[in-house]
Amino acid sequence: MALPNKVKKLLSDAEQLTDYRDCSSYFYKWLHNEFSKQPVGNLINARAEFIDRLLIKLFHVYDLAREPDLALIAVGGYGRGELHPYSDIDFLLLVTQQPSEEICEKIGQFVTMLWDLNLEIGHSVRTIEQAIEQKREDVTFATSLLESRLIFGNHIEFEKLKTHIIETPVWRSGEFFVAKVQEQNLRHKKCHGTAYNLEPNIKENPGGLRDLQTIIWVAKKHFRAETLQELISHGYLTHEEFQELSECLENLWNIRFALHLAAGRSENRLLFDHQPNAAEILGFGSDGKSSVERMMKRLFRIMSRVRELNQMLLSYFEQSIIPETIEAPVVELDRNFERVGHQIRVKNPSVFFRRDQLFVLFEHIADNPEITHIYPSTIRTIRQVRRRLLGDLQDYAACREAFLRLVKHPNGMGRAFTLMHKHGMLAAYLPQWRNIFGQMQFDLFHAYTVDEHTHKLIKNIYQFFDKTGISEFPICSEIVTRMDKPELLYLAGIFHDIAKGRGGDHSELGSVDAIAFSKLHGFPSSDGKLISWLVGNHLLMSVTAQRKDINDPGVIKDFASRVKTERQLDYLYCLTVADIRATNDNLWNDWKNTLLRELYLHTQRALRLGLENPMDQRDQIRDKKHQAKQRLLNLGHFEEQIDLIWSRFKANYFTAFSEQQISWHSEHLLKCTDLSQPSVVVSDKAMHGGTQVFVYSPYSGPLFARLVSVIGTKKAQIQHAQVLTTKDGYVLFNFVILEVNGEPIASSRAQSIKRGLEQALSDPRKKIRFKKNRSQRFKDFNIKPKIVLRPHARKDRSLIEIQAVDIPGLLTKIAEVFQAHLLHIHAARITTVGERAEDFFVVSNNEYQALTDEEQVKIHQALRKKFNAETE
Repeated sequence: MALPNKVKKLLSDAEQLTDYRDCSSYFYKWLHNEFSKQPVGNLINARAEFIDRLLIKLFHVYDLAREPDLALIAVGGYGRGELHPYSDIDFLLLVTQQPSEEICEKIGQFVTMLWDLNLEIGHSVRTIEQAIEQKREDVTFATSLLESRLIFGNHIEFEKLKTHIIETPVWRSGEFFVAKVQEQNLRHKKCHGTAYNLEPNIKENPGGLRDLQTIIWVAKKHFRAETLQELISHGYLTHEEFQELSECLENLWNIRFALHLAAGRSENRLLFDHQPNAAEILGFGSDGKSSVERMMKRLFRIMSRVRELNQMLLSYFEQSIIPETIEAPVVELDRNFERVGHQIRVKNPSVFFRRDQLFVLFEHIADNPEITHIYPSTIRTIRQVRRRLLGDLQDYAACREAFLRLVKHPNGMGRAFTLMHKHGMLAAYLPQWRNIFGQMQFDLFHAYTVDEHTHKLIKNIYQFFDKTGISEFPICSEIVTRMDKPELLYLAGIFHDIAKGRGGDHSELGSVDAIAFSKLHGFPSSDGKLISWLVGNHLLMSVTAQRKDINDPGVIKDFASRVKTERQLDYLYCLTVADIRATNDNLWNDWKNTLLRELYLHTQRALRLGLENPMDQRDQIRDKKHQAKQRLLNLGHFEEQIDLIWSRFKANYFTAFSEQQISWHSEHLLKCTDLSQPSVVVSDKAMHGGTQVFVYSPYSGPLFARLVSVIGTKKAQIQHAQVLTTKDGYVLFNFVILEVNGEPIASSRAQSIKRGLEQALSDPRKKIRFKKNRSQRFKDFNIKPKIVLRPHARKDRSLIEIQAVDIPGLLTKIAEVFQAHLLHIHAARITTVGERAEDFFVVSNNEYQALTDEEQVKIHQALRKKFNAETE
C-alpha cells in the first residue's frame, strides 16, 4: 500500500528537525492504526518506502545527491523492503574512490540528522574493492549485500556490485550454504536447541524469522531465486508448502510488528511484560493469561512448522549444492526402510497407509545410533500423512504395539523420542499431548512450554541409563540399572504434566489419564497404578525436601507412609530429579541435589526399618551425637569439653543439623578462646550442597537483620537459614549461601563475607544499611505474597509465616521491617523453593512478649507494603 498523501506532504514540506519529527510521529501513529485494517506486509513495505523517501530528501538537503560517484544502497532487511516499526535501518554508501573531506563532512551531517530523528541505523562507507574484501571475510556482510537495493545514486556502480555478488568466486554456493547452516546451528545452540522458551526470540529462535530467511538466502545465492515461490519451479517446494511458508511468514511478521508496537522500540524477544499488550494488539483479547496463551500457542505452532520445513528444504538444498556430501552407501533396514548415510528413508511412501509403520521408522532410529536425521522426502511424506490422519494413532492396535515396543526399547527414549516430538508424532498419537503443545506456564519456575519441559524430562531420565550420567547422578544411575520396568518411569514422565492448562489439579487429572492409557494399552493393573501414583505424586518429594525439615523423624515417617515401598521411592526419586532439572537451566544445583539425596536415604532407611518401628527423635539425637563426637575425638578434642559445649544446646539443635554440621560447629567453638564473644566461620568448601555460614553470638534483637544485610551487600543468595537459641541466652545462625548462578561461594569471596559478618558483630551500634535491589522480571507475575501471623506454642512468642516471590534481597526486606518494629527473632527457618521463598519466624516484641493484635496489624501492613513496592 502506498504511503498516505499527508505523510508525503509533511515529508516534502519538512525543513527543520521538528518538522521531520512531526512527520515521523504522524507516520508511526498511522502504522499503529492501520495494523488491524490491512495485511502486515503492506505496512512493513510502507515503512521501507517512508525511510526511502526520508533518506532521499535528506540526501538532497545535505547536497549529497549531486555527487555522481555516490550510491545509497539499502542492505539486509531494509534491502528486502521489510522494515518493522522500529527495525534497524542498514545502508551502504558506495563510492568509486575514497571520499574527500568535504563529502565526509556532508555524510557526517546526513547521519547525525538520522540519529537526531531517533532512528536506529547501521551504515558504512565503502568502495567496491572494500565491499568485496569485507564480503570475503564476513558471510553476514555478504548476506546483507545479497539483499541490497539501490535507493539513490550511481546505478552503474551498484550494478557492478550486484554482478560481483552473484558471479564472484568468493563465497561460492557451496561455501555460502555451509557457512549459513553453521551460522544457523550456532544460533539454535544459543537458544538451547528449542523454540519453546517462554520468552522466545521471534527472529533468532529455531523456527523464527531467521530460519525462513536462511532458506531465502540460500535460494538467492544458488538458484538466483528472488522469491520463495520460484522454488516451486525448481522442484523444491510444493504449492501447499509454499502457501504454508507464506502463511508462517505473515504470522511471524504480525507478531513481530505487534511486539514492536507493544515495546515502543526495536525488540525481538517476546518478554513476559510485552506479551499481554502484544496479544491485545493482535486481537487475541485482553483477558490476561488466556489471551497470552492463545497468542503463544499460535506462535509455537508456527515455529514448529517453520523449523520442520527449514530442515527439509536445507537437506534438499544440500543434495543439489554439495552432492558429494550425500554420496553415502545405502543400507537396507527392512523391506520398507533404508539408511542413507546418517538419514533414514522410506522406500515407498505408500507404506504409511499401515499407520504402525510410522513408529517402525522410529524403532529403526533406536536400533541404529548412526541415524541422526530423517531423509527430506520422508519428512515430506510424514507431513502429508500427519495432515490426513482421522482420529488418534493410539486408536490402532498395531500402533499401540509399536509405540510400546519403542518405549521399552533401550534407545527408544533417546534420539527417536526427540524426533517423534519434533515431527508431531507424539501429538498424533496422544490427544492429551496436542493440548500441551505450546502450552505456557505462568510461574517463576519454568523456562519452557509444557511439552518442551516434558521432552527435556524424558531426556534427563534417558541420561540416567547412559554412562555419562553415572558420575553426575550416581543414585539415579544405580536405581535404573536394577529397575524391572523402566518404561513405567518414562510413561510417568510423559504424563506428569499432561493435564496442565485444563483447570483443576493437573496431578490428579494426569493420574486419571495415566490409568486410562494403561488400560487401553493392556498394562497389568499394578503397573497402571504405579504410573498413576507417580503422576499424582510427582511433586511430593520436591515439596517435602525443600519445604520441610528432613532431619525431623516425624517428617520422614509421614513421607515414607505416603511412599509406602522402596520400589515407589526409587521411581519417584528418579522422576523428581529429572523433573527439577528440566524446569529451567538455573533451578538445579548441588543444594537441591543434596536435599533430595538425603531425603531419599532417610526414607529408604525408614522403609527398611519398617514404618511400624520408626526411629524416634531420641534415637536420632543419640546417633548424631555419637558420630559427631567420634569425628571430634579423632581431631584431638576431649570428650569433657565436647559435652560441656553440647550441654548448652537444646534438643532441637541436634535434630535441626546433621552430624557433619554439628561436628563442624563444635570444632569451631572448641577453638574459641572466649565463648562470651561472637564468632563466625564460613566453610571453605561446599557442605550439603552449598557454602555454610555459622554465627555464634550473645542474643541481640537486630542481629538477624544485621547479618542478612551483610550477606545481601556481598551479592550472595541465602538459600536456607536456621536460627536457634541456646539454654543460656546465646543465638546460633546457620546460613546456606550460594552465588547468583547457584554455585557455592568462591573461597576468596567466602573470606570477604566472613570479615563483613565479623565487623557487623563487633559494632552493634553501627547503622544497618539495606541494599536496594529491584528486579524487573518479577513485576510480570501476579503472585501475591502470603503473610500469616498466629500464636506460638509459647505464650510469650508469635509465629510469622511468609510465602512470597523470592525477589532479589527479599530476606533483607523482611529483616528491615522486623528491625523497624523492634522485633526479637528467637528462631527462624528460611527456605527457597525455586524462585519462591517460604519463611517462618518465631518472634516477640521489644518487651519479649507475644505480639499484640495492633502490632500484628502494623507488621502485616508493613510487610505487604514492602513487597508491593518491590514488585511494582
